Amino acid sequence: MAFANPGADEIRGLLERVKTIAVVGLSPKSDRPSHGVAKALQRWGYRIVPVRPATAEVLGEKAYASLKDIPFPVDLVDVFRAAEHIPEVVEECLAIGAPALWIQEDIVNEPAAEKARAAGMTVVMDRCIYKDYVALM
Repeated sequence: MAFANPGADEIRGLLERVKTIAVVGLSPKSDRPSHGVAKALQRWGYRIVPVRPATAEVLGEKAYASLKDIPFPVDLVDVFRAAEHIPEVVEECLAIGAPALWIQEDIVNEPAAEKARAAGMTVVMDRCIYKDYVALM
């Protein structure tokens, strides 16, 4: 059975209850998609937590080398990393007990997404959180 994303109502509910979003692969460069999306999420009232090694801060928020280094819970992990890195991100999500995972548009790793879902996480894959927010909220 192929991976299927949650429906629009479930995605809307997720976007309504989430407050803190860890953005894995958030670039400090303003011309990168991850930067623009995270900046918009901040404008919409979400707290952004950059996850990017060797970066001190992005968009005024302290950056962490990995999800495990964040000293507080996050509501959603939004991933801007290539598909081959998704299994390792899922392992970190499981280790920290993240309730939800968002894998950005054009990034697909079905086995990793299924593993996260089987562990009880809400998983959205190959969709843009910015586009869904604009369409649903």
